[in-house]
Amino acid sequence: MYIEAVPNRNSPPAILLRESYREKGKVRKRTLCNLSDWPAAYIEGLRGVLKGGTVIPAERDAFTVIRSLPHGHVAAALGTARRIGLARILSPDGNRYRDLILALLIGRILDPVSKLAAARALSPATAASSLGGVLGLGEVDEDELYQALDWLLQRQPAIEATLAKRHLSNGTLVLYDVSSSYMEGRCCPLAKRGYSRDGKTGTLQIIYGLLCAPDGCPIAIEVFEGNTADPMTLAGQVEKLKRRFHLDHVVMVGDRGMITQARITENIAPAGLDWITALRAPAIRALLDSGALQLSLFDQRDMASITAPDFPNERLVVCRNPDLAAERTRKRGDLLAATERELARIQAAIARKRDPLRGTAAIGLAVGAVINRYKVAKHFDLNIAETAFSFARKTAEIAAEAAVDGIYVIRTSLPAETFDDATTVRSYKSLACVERAFRCIKTVDLHVRPVYHWLADRVRAHVFLCMLAYYLEWHMRQRLAPMLFDDTDKEVAETLRASVVAPAQRSPAAVTKQTTGQTGDGLPVHSFRSLLADLATLVRNTVVTAITPHHPLTVLTRPTPVQHKALTLLGVTL
Repeated sequence: MYIEAVPNRNSPPAILLRESYREKGKVRKRTLCNLSDWPAAYIEGLRGVLKGGTVIPAERDAFTVIRSLPHGHVAAALGTARRIGLARILSPDGNRYRDLILALLIGRILDPVSKLAAARALSPATAASSLGGVLGLGEVDEDELYQALDWLLQRQPAIEATLAKRHLSNGTLVLYDVSSSYMEGRCCPLAKRGYSRDGKTGTLQIIYGLLCAPDGCPIAIEVFEGNTADPMTLAGQVEKLKRRFHLDHVVMVGDRGMITQARITENIAPAGLDWITALRAPAIRALLDSGALQLSLFDQRDMASITAPDFPNERLVVCRNPDLAAERTRKRGDLLAATERELARIQAAIARKRDPLRGTAAIGLAVGAVINRYKVAKHFDLNIAETAFSFARKTAEIAAEAAVDGIYVIRTSLPAETFDDATTVRSYKSLACVERAFRCIKTVDLHVRPVYHWLADRVRAHVFLCMLAYYLEWHMRQRLAPMLFDDTDKEVAETLRASVVAPAQRSPAAVTKQTTGQTGDGLPVHSFRSLLADLATLVRNTVVTAITPHHPLTVLTRPTPVQHKALTLLGVTL
């Protein structure tokens, strides 16, 4: 380490504490801290210590570390937020609410906690990382964080419009899907009983719909009452695209339960938008019964384009995935066998001599419990009497359902000249990006649930905050992909795929990363979470010297090769 005076054009020279090191045979240097505000006598005293001089008694420590805070992951996330312009999107500089929101969304990536715990983690006396200090927040209390959430909700329309302008354009795909999260307590007016995607039966929940760009980058999110049906959320999204985002024409991509015929007729078509969705099983069977769909199409192919009178001015792309067909056949067989075993036990209970099961009501309740568990009641003929019970498989219906195993039909208003069959299928499958976003927001990284807020607007602000956190995480993952298990050679992986209908393949480079656990330059491969944990070991030390006990300086630990590579990929300097 050494002290260097760096000339400034219109101000006195900056006095910097620096360190030199070698990298790939070249001598480089990094700045450890700025000593410009130190008295000249203190600087000379430190210079003497660095040169090996004796300026303090031998029994006293030359340097004392008085505080160490994890910093590398903070620098990575905050540096990326500034690099992609997220801070400017939130608000201009100098706004404390903006800095608090920035701290909250970065905190959700680093360590998602409650607002009370976040306030403690940001305050100087109880800081869990360098985040509060780097942003210069000082003391933070939870009431101030709630006020910042209220401020964020008011800014949501403007922020989403900016994101849409940056990532969407006329003619582009817009991915849309919904999910749900359970609530704690009963006071929030948005919390209702509905279909729980969390598997938390008996709890109140909220619904939220997420709009994404074609590459999966999140654009906008909206919260609905927990008993709102999926298609009922679509009208607001069409209005948002047309009125707030000023997009005259886009292609809405949604699953079969989202973009229904009613939504197409009442919302999408009148707005002049195109769509890509899929047909439900009854509609596929109707195509078979009418002859519009011939199973012989798949004797030598796995994809075909057809038309049908029931879908005028539309194109249907029929696909057959043999792997999916085999899995559905296996699953159906397992469920049928499990149901038969349980029903046989009920027959045994009726036939036993001691305390036999009697009565149509009691037998019916027992049978209902079994068929409701395995969801295959439609495949059985049931005959319940006072002292007897029999069942049999509906072989004809089972065979009819098995005939369409692995077949799915994508429905679109786009002509083949605009989107060929392969592009249409690929576009529909891009909905997996939204599912990936929900996994990150709900469970893997950001933990939107459980939701403890009671006020409806606070719940909306909390969900929007989590979406912004995922927006930042999405950009970080894109840049850190060479160090993660992600496949960075998608073009090669696509060439290994037999067809767009076949399961996706991983490129040889991705397989090598996964099997060896090393990147191409010999560094260990990480998951996103483990890489953040590694970066957190780069700490920010507050140090005092014996000759300057009242002038603490900040010194960062030297980055490891993994940390240096990660920060370089993110374009972040310490």
